[in-house]
Amino acid sequence: MTTVNDEIIELQMKMSFQDSLLEELNQVIIDQQKQISRIELMLETMKLQMNTMQTGSQQESGPQHELPPHY
Repeated sequence: MTTVNDEIIELQMKMSFQDSLLEELNQVIIDQQKQISRIELMLETMKLQMNTMQTGSQQESGPQHELPPHY
């Protein structure tokens, strides 16, 4: 027979375990959000670099780099 006191102790232990697990999961979410933010920043940087490269290549293929008509 379990007493009410034993049941309370068991519930407290379960609650303590759940609190610990909740804190651990919360830390995982925080770490993942930081990683997502870094990846988003890297992606934006790469987009800017791609746009800069495309703009530069379009300028290079302009009239100043065309062969003269006698070629």
